[in-house]
Amino acid sequence: MSTYILWDIDGTLIYNSPSGGSLYMKAVEIVTGVRPTVRVESPHGMTEGQLLTQILEVNDHNPTLVDEVLFELDILAREQHERGFVRDACAGVQEALDTFQARGWTNALLTGNGPTRARYKLLAAGIDPEIFDWDHSYFGHEAPTREHLAAEARTALVDAPAFIIGDTPNDHVAARAASIPFIAVATGIYSVEQLRHTDAIVVIEDFVSGLDDVLAAIDARL
Repeated sequence: MSTYILWDIDGTLIYNSPSGGSLYMKAVEIVTGVRPTVRVESPHGMTEGQLLTQILEVNDHNPTLVDEVLFELDILAREQHERGFVRDACAGVQEALDTFQARGWTNALLTGNGPTRARYKLLAAGIDPEIFDWDHSYFGHEAPTREHLAAEARTALVDAPAFIIGDTPNDHVAARAASIPFIAVATGIYSVEQLRHTDAIVVIEDFVSGLDDVLAAIDARL
């Protein structure tokens, strides 16, 4: 039985982009004809479906337009990729991915992004998408919350050992709701100290200094 390592993307595999929300706003504008003027507070850790629904609501648009917005978002992501968009992989993640794979564990995704945007983000950061098991990855474009996403993963993986790696308290809430151990990494907007207030089995600064601690924490639960 394989052990599944379920990775978040933004802030965990790749550093957050300061302009990360611009595509959301543009996609909403394309669908509604109006540029959103109200932003959602504390979007980090939300699924795309959740965030776009809230953007529509706070800007007085019908939230049922979310599927159309998601369609436009994928088009914008592809166009951005074709223009040579570049992101930065978080420190040490490539070694971590390779190490997990060498141990026979399965790298997979549990991300608020949809699959199309997830793939483009990985490519932009120089991370090979094929290092992940896409058949056992879980995407947030249609999930109302990250808890729903984690529950989907727990149901699909049945009794297989699984661990969620993320950088936000929302990742922790989702992991706890699905009874999946949470590994916290402070490469997003939350510090090690803030992440220690979660139920994470281990909290690390990054995978350069913290890979051995993560391996030990996982080994202790297998």
